[in-house]
Parts: sequence; C-alpha cells; structure tokens
Amino acid sequence: MSQPAVQNGQGGLPAKVELERAISAALDEARTRGASAAEAAITAENGYSVTVRLGEVETVEHNRDNSMGITVYFGQRKGTASTTDTSSEAIRRTVEAACDIARHTAEDEYAGLADAGLMATAFPDLDMTHPWAVDAKAAIELAREAEAAALDYDKRINNSEGGSVSSHTGMRVYGNTHGFLNGYGSSYHSASVAVIAEDDGAMERDYWYSSARNATDLEAMASIGRHAAERTVSRLGARQLSTRKVPVLYAAETAASLLGHFTSAARGSSLYRKASFLLDRLGEPVFADDINIYEQPHLSGGLGSAPFDHEGVATAPRRELITNGVLQSYVLDSYSARRLGLQTTANAGGTHNLTIEPGTLDAQGLLRKMDTGLLVTELMGSSVNNITGDYSRGAAGFWVQGGEIQYPVAEITIAGNLNTMYRQMLEVGNDVDLRRSTRTGSILIEEMMIAGE
Repeated sequence: MSQPAVQNGQGGLPAKVELERAISAALDEARTRGASAAEAAITAENGYSVTVRLGEVETVEHNRDNSMGITVYFGQRKGTASTTDTSSEAIRRTVEAACDIARHTAEDEYAGLADAGLMATAFPDLDMTHPWAVDAKAAIELAREAEAAALDYDKRINNSEGGSVSSHTGMRVYGNTHGFLNGYGSSYHSASVAVIAEDDGAMERDYWYSSARNATDLEAMASIGRHAAERTVSRLGARQLSTRKVPVLYAAETAASLLGHFTSAARGSSLYRKASFLLDRLGEPVFADDINIYEQPHLSGGLGSAPFDHEGVATAPRRELITNGVLQSYVLDSYSARRLGLQTTANAGGTHNLTIEPGTLDAQGLLRKMDTGLLVTELMGSSVNNITGDYSRGAAGFWVQGGEIQYPVAEITIAGNLNTMYRQMLEVGNDVDLRRSTRTGSILIEEMMIAGE
C-alpha cells in the first residue's frame, strides 16, 4: 500500500486563540481573588491508535483530550489545581480551588514564576505540526501491511504481538501574570510491529518502529515489518555468556538510555536533594575528553523542539551541557535553579533534542573497532543508583569477535559505574537514531562486567 498523503492544518484541534482566551480568563480570575502571581497551561490533543494482530483488528482508540493546569501564588505560598473542562464556570472553580490550596500551604522561599526578563519574545516556526490525512480505517490497512511483511519474512516467524499505527496532533498554550501568553502545535505519528519466531522449541520476540512529526518521514510499512522480522530471527539460538569483563557496544536504539541516566543526574531536583553523582561537578571532566553533548531546542521538526519551556522561558538554538568531556551546565527549571543559587536553563518540562555529537564510524565500523565484545540491542529492568552511579541492567544482544557478529546472547546482566562508563566512552557512531527526542548513534564503552552463567 502506498504511503498516504499528508494534509496541512491543525488536525481538528481548538483554535490557538480559544485556548489563549481560556488562559487569560484563568489569570484574570486569579488576580481578582488576590493572587500575587499566577500561571496556567492548556494542552489539547486529538488522534487515534490502531492495532491488528494476525491480520485481525484488535484495538481502535480515538482520543480528544483537553487538560488545564492552574497555579497561583500568594507571596511564597503556592496552590495548583487542574481541570479537563475549560468552560468559564469550570475555570472559575479551578482557580478557586488553587487559591484555597495556596492559603493552606507553607511558605516556600523558592516558589514563584520564572523571572520576567527570561520570558520568550521571539517564536520561530519550528515546523512541528503535520496532521496526517489518514483515518483509522486506512491506518488499519497500513498496520496490516507492516505485520504481513514481518510474518512473510521467514517460516520460523509463527506468531505476532501485532502491528500498530498511531497519529496524534496537539497544541500547548501557556500564560502567566508577567504578561506572557503563547503556544505552539505539534504532531507525532508512529508505526510498529512485534513478532515471535520459534526454532527447535525456543522462542524469541523482537520489534521495530518508526516515528516522526511528519508522516512522510516514516519508514515504509513493509520495511518496518521486515526489520522487525530480521531482528527477531537473528535472536534465535541465543546463548548465555560466562562472567567476564569486555568492551560493550550499545546499539543506537539502546544508547539513548545512557544519556537518560546523565540527564537524570544533572536534573535540578536530584541535585538540590543531594541525590546525584554529578553534585558539585560543574567544570569537571565527566565524560571522555572528545565527548560533546548539547541541546538543539530550535531544530526544525525535532521531536523535542520548543521555542520556550513550560514556564515561558526562552530556549536557545543550542545549549552546551558537555564540552570536550567537561560538565558545562545542569538541567534546571526556575525552582531548582533558585534552590541551587543558579539560573534556570529553560528545562522546565525536560530537555530539548538532547544530542551527543557523532563520530565518523558507522555501526559496522564500531564493531570492527571493538573487535571482541558485546553488542547490546535490548535492555531490561534497571538498577541504577543516581547517587553513586552504580549501574546494572539485564541485556540481550550479540557476541562479537574479530569485528563480526558470532551469535546472539540473552539472559545476561551488564554492570559498571556511570562515572567510569562515561569516562570510558571510546566512540559515538554516526548511525544516529532520529526516532526520539534524544539523538545518539551507537556508543562504545571500553569495558564493563558481564554476568552470565
């Protein structure tokens, strides 16, 4: 089936001006009730997801959601309430509830809006909204096409967990009593397949997916299915490994988790609670000397792009976190920044297209550089200590020798300490995974402990 067309527009969402009126009404109500400051945000979304299994429709889900959160401040006292009803009366009651909460909470010297001087005043078009002219019925056929390609790939594939297609379009509007009021739309489309293969009584499962802001950037449905099938069949005959220390290559789809652990430790809430191995490490080497990590908030069509954060603070086109291995900045909203005596980094709501600078080697080049070791393609469970950096996760993948994959491995645990692992990053591949807001290629670690049989 050919890839369906994409249409322009806002995907049936409320007009931005309607959401701005609701925000303004909430802020006016907060002022009327004596609040010294207030902020409010509305998120509107609509879309669908479908799943087929063995060619039959399993689920069709449609959603149309509005949610509004309102926060008021009476000096340093804060109250928050939310509603899914944005009628005038519902907004009035929600503001009233937030005010009642604020009057009964303890003062917090760090509470308050982000500084007025940091509010965004420029709003670049980041090309994030591309509604898909595909209804649920057409999406079912796409899901069938993807699943069929997987099932037809190899006779050892004898079952399926399903093929899925989803499409969502949203709008977020934020305002506060500094006078800031703006919002932006976004879309997100995805397709996936998961199948099961059996050989000599042993079964293996794997999957593949594609996601994008613009549906024209999705991988072809048949390709998604074949990729899922290839991964599943390649895992048949998996073995355990004996306990040993070896180099470990995280495939691009698993490497993003390493950056996730980094941002968790760099997050302000972890730092002011003294629950981070990065506490008081600004200006110190944290990664290997040639590693650079940065945000790209204004990346056109990026899955993590945003002209401002969830407090209205302007984002920059690029923000450095790690330069030549040295920690340059934390990940802060205004509250955590005040607790730490620092300034917000425009990260209320999270990071924006966090990127680790790729090297020159592709996936095959990284295998050759590793020579002998473990290629990790799946991670399971998690035991990561944010305070000490101790790391232990279940894993599956492939044993590599002489730069070539030898056989699949499963039921193993990989362990180390993030402080050491980051310093022992030997290479970042140019096989960058663009399907998520964290952008990284495969990552080679010099040495980790493998616990197996």
